[in-house]
Amino acid sequence: MQLALTILMDGLIYASWLFVVALGLTLVFGVLKILNIAHGSLYAVGAYASASAVGLVASLGWAPGLSLLAMLVAAIGVALLVGPLLERGLLRLFYGRDEVVLLLVTYALFLILEDAVKLIWGVNPYYVSEPYQLFGNVAFGPLFYVGYDFALIGLAIICGLAVWFGLNRTVSGKIVLAVIHSREMSGSMGVNVDRVQWIAFTVGVFLAALGGAFTAPMISVQPGISVSVIIVSFAVVIIGGLGSIEGAAIGAIVVGLARAAAVHLMPEAELFSIYLVMAAVLIFRPEGLFQRAAARKI
Repeated sequence: MQLALTILMDGLIYASWLFVVALGLTLVFGVLKILNIAHGSLYAVGAYASASAVGLVASLGWAPGLSLLAMLVAAIGVALLVGPLLERGLLRLFYGRDEVVLLLVTYALFLILEDAVKLIWGVNPYYVSEPYQLFGNVAFGPLFYVGYDFALIGLAIICGLAVWFGLNRTVSGKIVLAVIHSREMSGSMGVNVDRVQWIAFTVGVFLAALGGAFTAPMISVQPGISVSVIIVSFAVVIIGGLGSIEGAAIGAIVVGLARAAAVHLMPEAELFSIYLVMAAVLIFRPEGLFQRAAARKI
């Protein structure tokens, strides 16, 4: 019983930060139809920016609680600086091209950002454990967890509800949905499609950076963290269905539980378990759990 509870809690904690990152990937694909491989690098940039911001707060002798605010500001800063720059300065030049071309462009961008991160922050790891200790420890039945883990679950729920509410219950969200369904018709009705696209991409960058920022206190921030997160993020959105918020949530939970079960029962199969689940889902639902089958256009 205790082992099952441990797997459940570890899976939900892992799924929480993964969902925040995958949510941005889903939003960008839903609006811009781009499989953004560079999303992992944006997660890494958020983690590094957060580590620098927390270090600055500590060096100035400010209250440790302000480090959480500094992490949020770092994620917002990354989104506002990098999002419009990449979308307006690069990606829009390739709209209308084949999807494979856009995939290669984002892969090239991924490599460029990887080197840019090394040039700015170097190759030595960063450790920022101060925010991780702010929430103390929490007893959950026979188990004890760091309170920060539960705060991360709360952050994922807030992000998911905010994006869902923004898309389905606001006028701006209705406009975004109209663009998703038909860019040409939305443009003919007076919608500024270009503005919707760069705002959606910037929000996607913010979610990637936010995931990195609030994961930074839990990990060693070092080169290579972008690779691992983009692989599992793609597994999440493929399992859930490309462009589906509900699918990203369920996909993150499935991946989180599969990984946690493998870690506790068969550690050597940690990554294999994720791909096994993904393959099993795709056998029965090639379009993902929450994506409807669509007729292929020739």
